[in-house]
Amino acid sequence: MLKETVRRIWRLISPDTRAWLVRKTQSSFTVSAAAVISNEKGEVLLLNHVLRPYSNWGFPGGFLDYGEQAEDAIRREVREETGIELNELKLHSIRNSGAHIEVLFSAVADGEPSVRSAEIIEIRWFTADVLPDDIPSVQRQQIAEIVTKDIVA
Repeated sequence: MLKETVRRIWRLISPDTRAWLVRKTQSSFTVSAAAVISNEKGEVLLLNHVLRPYSNWGFPGGFLDYGEQAEDAIRREVREETGIELNELKLHSIRNSGAHIEVLFSAVADGEPSVRSAEIIEIRWFTADVLPDDIPSVQRQQIAEIVTKDIVA
């Protein structure tokens, strides 16, 4: 009886209000996309970013917009931050750390990057064996995995 009453009331609520209620009663999380981008020399592109909470240097990327696909988000973010397009975009991993999900890709740069955003201080190419000291250890590991995979493949 209670279940039927709840169902009837639920049906009286507009679809937009139902969607809002579902979003408000479920756990919230953020989703970002990042990429290990290489060039023809096998170097990796890193950005010195103003807004990074734990380090300065790291992968290009950012948060997904509502309804946006991860592939579209990383292409948009890289274009906004560096002006380059991505070739050979491949999913590397999806990592969940509590209330945040990161989708990591590997890609090859099409063009030479330049600073295009006030969020970016500097853009540089690095070899996998000579990375900035303050790059997060998880990103250091991800670079090693992707570079090794590319050499083996």
